[in-house]
Amino acid sequence: MQYVKFGNTGMDVSRICLGMMSFGKPGKENGVFPWAKDYEEGKTIFKKAIDLGINYFDTANVYQMGSSEEITGRYIKDFGLNRDEIVVATKVNFEMRPGRPNGGGTSRKNIMAEIDHSLERLGLDYIDLYQIHRLDANTPMEETMEALHDVVKSGKVRYIGASTIFAWQLERMQNIAEKHGWTKFVSLQPQYNLIYREEEREIMPLCQDRKMAVVPWSPLAGGRCAHPWGMVTERNKIDDVSPMVWNATNDVDKVVIDNLEKIAKEHGRSMAQESLAWMLSKPYITAPIVGTTDVKHIEEAVAALDIKLDEEEIKALEAPYVPHIKTGAF
Repeated sequence: MQYVKFGNTGMDVSRICLGMMSFGKPGKENGVFPWAKDYEEGKTIFKKAIDLGINYFDTANVYQMGSSEEITGRYIKDFGLNRDEIVVATKVNFEMRPGRPNGGGTSRKNIMAEIDHSLERLGLDYIDLYQIHRLDANTPMEETMEALHDVVKSGKVRYIGASTIFAWQLERMQNIAEKHGWTKFVSLQPQYNLIYREEEREIMPLCQDRKMAVVPWSPLAGGRCAHPWGMVTERNKIDDVSPMVWNATNDVDKVVIDNLEKIAKEHGRSMAQESLAWMLSKPYITAPIVGTTDVKHIEEAVAALDIKLDEEEIKALEAPYVPHIKTGAF
């Protein structure tokens, strides 16, 4: 395993992050991820991740309505992980009590409530990285940044980050924190993969300028960059989320995936390895957040760390991409 500093901090993270969205109580009544693995089903996957040296785990309060955090905490305890050596990240914003007053968002009230709920579910004394799960347009940025600063100063959180946000919003929130002497974001979690590269315009340069860690979610586009176009898997049979995110751009995406499949075959690699090797070649990428429902997914992701692509191969992988605005959810 390779380890790197997390942006402009002294914290060490593995170059592959295990996305815990795939863990929790399955079923739509528990959230929107019916393909999630429960505690027993996911144990071998988590064990393989730690055996391969992964020390960075990313979840959110809303994943399976809290049960992802619960399972993450149980794994940390049951596998006897050294708390000082691992990095646990979670998020806040999306509704935990849909339709109820103060059921979500990044108001001071909700942040102060949800940090305690997350700590209780995780069974931890503190969270290493606490992230806003998108921008809450109904709360002043000043209120959000001050509340995040206060949870850091309380000792419940070590660092703060953001997820999927426009460049101007991120810069404005950083400026607000600087103006008031509050804690700034140290990381950004954007959507980024071979079929969606729009963040290369402004977000990636901004993060480089700010020396922020970049930890992309869905680096394999919900599996689209891991298998031939149109292949039916156990997950996509029941996954209602990925179509909302990507189906609107199927025409341009298929060309990229077909090209990826061709190049991966030419080099004797899996499509997942080729995709992740491409992402890891980018100097602004800290650690892709890899979701998994099978041990082999973790093995492939870690194996990608040893693949070094030359400029010609990188250009070939990127060649079919057509700039476009993502119109789906998330």
